[in-house]
Amino acid sequence: MTVVVKLGGSVVTEKDEPETLDEEAIGQAAAAVAAADEAVVVVHGGGSFGHHHASSHGVSRTDGTHDAVAVREIHEAMKRLNDAMVDALADAGVPAVPVHPLSAGSRDVDGDLDLPTGQVATMLGEGFVPVLHGDVLAHAGSGATIVSGDELVVALATGVDADSVGLCSAVPGVLDADDDVIDRIDAFEEVAAVLGGSDAADVTGGMAAKVRTLLDLDTPASIFALDDLEAFFEGDEPGTLVAGGGGEG
Repeated sequence: MTVVVKLGGSVVTEKDEPETLDEEAIGQAAAAVAAADEAVVVVHGGGSFGHHHASSHGVSRTDGTHDAVAVREIHEAMKRLNDAMVDALADAGVPAVPVHPLSAGSRDVDGDLDLPTGQVATMLGEGFVPVLHGDVLAHAGSGATIVSGDELVVALATGVDADSVGLCSAVPGVLDADDDVIDRIDAFEEVAAVLGGSDAADVTGGMAAKVRTLLDLDTPASIFALDDLEAFFEGDEPGTLVAGGGGEG
């Protein structure tokens, strides 16, 4: 069984403090991954590392840059976060290895993501845990733009034929107008009125973009809080189930 799990940037970093790790949360997440019986692909968001630098350069999923300095600064910040994540996973006994999207993927002129996943599948087959991250990507006609961790999750889940997908967020799921967790989402129109962006700098679109992206998946995805990560690995469907693609859950 293969699982793709994303650790949100707001979970693993203090998102409103530039380049600040939440070491306790990272340790908790690493322990949960270490205890999982499945083959796991880990993706993490940018948090206060990538988002801070991307925002300062005016780069987002749709607004690009031809400034090589900006590209390097965003990517190097994400590499620093990725190094911390890989080290924490390794300390917990996980055979983690880094995969940097800037060197692997790109966008075409329509903004569609091209992310080869053969290397990730081979890593899984050899017993490694690939660790990818939100990044900056070459974008035909636009220089370079941001690729979110959520987009990577969709590409990876399809590419490695994942059995389940989980997104570990700072909230216990998608919340309705009364801040109650919505159990299941089958179409964006069901929740459009209650979804908005995050308070801290976020160049990837917040929860609304997350749900839209996950609805493209054939595999149902669960959105849940860090405390539910272990339960997710045990086969539960905590938080909100985004069914997408007509999937059953």
